[in-house]
Amino acid sequence: MTAPLRHTLAALHQVAAAERARIIGALDPVALRRLLDEWAAWAHPGQLAPAGDWRVWLLQAGRGFGKTRAGAEWVSAMARAVPAARIALVGATLDDARQVMVEGPSGVLAVARHGEPVAWRPAAGELRFASGASARVYSAAAPESLRGPEHHFAWADELGKWAAPAAWDNLLLGLRAGAAPRALVTTTPRATLLLRRLVAATDTAVTRGRTRDNPHLPAAFVRAVEASYGGTRLGRQELDGELIADAAGALWPRALIERQRAAHLPALVRVVVGVDPPAGSEGDACGIVAAALGRDGNGYVLEDASLVGASPERWARAVAACAARNAAERVVAEANQGGDMVAQVLRAADAALPLRLVHATRGKVARAEPVAALYEAGRVWHARAFPALEDELAGLVAGGGYAGPGRSPDRADACVWALTALLLGEGGGWVVRVRVL
Repeated sequence: MTAPLRHTLAALHQVAAAERARIIGALDPVALRRLLDEWAAWAHPGQLAPAGDWRVWLLQAGRGFGKTRAGAEWVSAMARAVPAARIALVGATLDDARQVMVEGPSGVLAVARHGEPVAWRPAAGELRFASGASARVYSAAAPESLRGPEHHFAWADELGKWAAPAAWDNLLLGLRAGAAPRALVTTTPRATLLLRRLVAATDTAVTRGRTRDNPHLPAAFVRAVEASYGGTRLGRQELDGELIADAAGALWPRALIERQRAAHLPALVRVVVGVDPPAGSEGDACGIVAAALGRDGNGYVLEDASLVGASPERWARAVAACAARNAAERVVAEANQGGDMVAQVLRAADAALPLRLVHATRGKVARAEPVAALYEAGRVWHARAFPALEDELAGLVAGGGYAGPGRSPDRADACVWALTALLLGEGGGWVVRVRVL
């Protein structure tokens, strides 16, 4: 990159959009062409190859992040850097490889630099770069086609869709040409064994990204998809690029949680806030979850107001505020971690707070099992997505284990206390008030 172009790029990064347009408009055609060819000037964070001695770069991101453009630009750069390179372009199917990776609007042909033509022979499935490098398209659905050919570099697209893991193994076994063979994997994640294996490999560099990280997407599109799917399992996978898998023996499989999302709330006749106080102010969260009994006899999780690392005064105020927001008739708080202290702290936050202390005589998972059965029976619904709470629910494993985030499922335990009080007979004797939303 020449000094004038470097100066222009630096200026573009430092000015507002209107001034950026003026600078670009003042460039002569040659300078403009060179600027447009400079991928680093336009790439957003996550689209550029990471530093370090990696063998596989896994770009795991949501839809619309710009994975295809990043892959095509990387292939183009490798072809310029190693003129004799042989490059594999592997899609889930041959049509995917051709229509997306090569011929698509962000494919290899579209990103070719001015003065560096790329010759495409569709019948042979082969690309020839101006440098002399070549690339061939392959289908992951035909893994035997990758047995034998040697490559310097490889771009594997949408690995989460690959039906035959053998295609990846054959590709890697053939990635042995040159001094530093490397592969780029671009994919929206799916919890396949192959993708989990790749993430865990010590020679894999992982870049994660979300749909909303791409500043070039229409804002209306981003708002619409996040309003429809934000926080759900589908949204976290397809928009946030998260790899979400069920724990073996999970009491709350992800599909069960997704099934139990309420399209609307009925009239509510009773609301409680479940609280799982932390043992101290460090580490564990204070679980604070509001749930309701609907006029239809079902339970509804309304809010997860849990806090992490809060002082007793702060989490007690959060409990009182949650109870007020949801017009709760009762706070049900676990008292195993110092019952008198829990009561005193909550009373200090709100002297009128209706409080019931409960003592756990069984472990968290044992208490959760009958509540999970209510979900299975269609008796409990979530008013909206609660990602942190749902991750903990999905981590509770039959038999007493926990495979979710954090050291302890505090949010899940608070949810269990609230739903137990509402639906399993541990909250009797309350005055019933009808509350219509």
